[in-house]
Amino acid sequence: MRRHVVTIGRALALGALALMDVVLFGLALLTAALTALGLIFVFTPVVRLIRRRTMLARRLAGRWLGAEIAPSYLPPPPPPRRQPDGWYRYERQLYKTPRWPEWNNRWKWMFTDPATWRDGLWLSLNPLAGGVLLLPLAAVGYGLAMPWYWTPAAAPLGVAVAVAGVAATPWLLRCYTWWTRLLLSPTAKSMLAGRVQRLDQVRLEAADSQAAELRRIERDLHDGAQARLVAMGMTLGAVEELVDKDPVAAKALLAKVRDASSVALTELRDLVRGIHPPVLAERGLGDAVRALALDSPLQVTVTVAMKSRPESPVESAAYFSISELLTNAARHGGADRVWIDISDRGRALRVTVTDDGSGGADPSRGSGLRGIERRLAAFDGVLALSSPAGGPTTATLDLPNASGWDAPPDKPSLPRRKAVLVALGWGLGWLPLFPQGLVAMIVKLAGEEKFSWFYALYLPGPWQWPAIVLNILLGLALYGMALAIPIAHSRRQWMAEVMTARLWLGK
Repeated sequence: MRRHVVTIGRALALGALALMDVVLFGLALLTAALTALGLIFVFTPVVRLIRRRTMLARRLAGRWLGAEIAPSYLPPPPPPRRQPDGWYRYERQLYKTPRWPEWNNRWKWMFTDPATWRDGLWLSLNPLAGGVLLLPLAAVGYGLAMPWYWTPAAAPLGVAVAVAGVAATPWLLRCYTWWTRLLLSPTAKSMLAGRVQRLDQVRLEAADSQAAELRRIERDLHDGAQARLVAMGMTLGAVEELVDKDPVAAKALLAKVRDASSVALTELRDLVRGIHPPVLAERGLGDAVRALALDSPLQVTVTVAMKSRPESPVESAAYFSISELLTNAARHGGADRVWIDISDRGRALRVTVTDDGSGGADPSRGSGLRGIERRLAAFDGVLALSSPAGGPTTATLDLPNASGWDAPPDKPSLPRRKAVLVALGWGLGWLPLFPQGLVAMIVKLAGEEKFSWFYALYLPGPWQWPAIVLNILLGLALYGMALAIPIAHSRRQWMAEVMTARLWLGK
């Protein structure tokens, strides 16, 4: 009982909001007229108001109807950049402050975004679509009032009408969810634009990381192996001078050169290991992490459960991320033990690193964790960190496409039985909804005496309105069936094809 009351309450709230959209739609029409006359300064605030309303519809669809709808807007333009001469440019105009270039960019972004016009279309039709949600409430009220307005003998019929209205409410909410998702869900263009913006950001961060890595390698070579090789050359020059005068001193210098060459070789090996460890290339991520654990001063336990080897760049990113986490645990966390778990789930790779240190790690306060985030972002990976004060610290690395991209599955075809039901829904839904439902309701309200072929008007008085309401609900149910069967059969493929790629509004 409570579930039905909650469902009817949500339908009533959504229907009331939809009726209130009439006022907002009138404001949108007035704004369109003023914009056409050149008063474009009213366009931006009204579009923001409409977007707040559609964002509310998306949140309610996710919270009440269980349909998460992401925003469909194109990424906002970047802020204007100041030129070397101190001015800000917009097309061919120069401005002293960034206010007008930013306003022009935002206005152009809103005006050219297809989602703005899809929001307007949704706003114009939502009062009709949302008004349908009030029909079950009207049916319940009418059914409960029938014994008082007509005759007590109509009480069973009134109860039946009320029950039918309550039973139809969930179906109408599903149809309303489909309608909201149809126009407010992201299109292929908006998703691609967001993806391109993210890739641009990742590319810039990857370029910065690569430049920093090259500087580190150059610094290590300059301060380490290069300095030792220069010292070895100078020592060999001294050996040449002493080899005839003082052979004993020359032999001592040669021993120093041999030791220096050994140290230089060790430094070069460490440098190569820092670029790409040979064990990682030869034996994979699991053995490379085990070798890393042996060199660590901490007591490290490594658990590996991988069915296949990830791609080489992903292995490298995961390896150096684990190395950075081990270094942080030993240097900053004061840990004694570390547990590393590496596993794959399909194409995804998950690495969990847990230590018994003091905790308190924060990516915003350290460049090491930020470097891990940048390194993983190049592969759509994320870093989830849990580090309360006092420990323990748990870092989880998720790389969703560690084994490359799989070919998309073929779209499953709709079975013949379901295809027949869909065809019947589209082919017969109009008959009870319009001629025998809505049109008969208008004729009944107008008091016409010629009933033509509206069979509901030939019934006895107490039965006419229930028959009209039943026809309307039957037509809506047929259309809902025709819409719901393809969605339920192949939700992901159908939504991707119909609602993102082939909607003319998204082009």
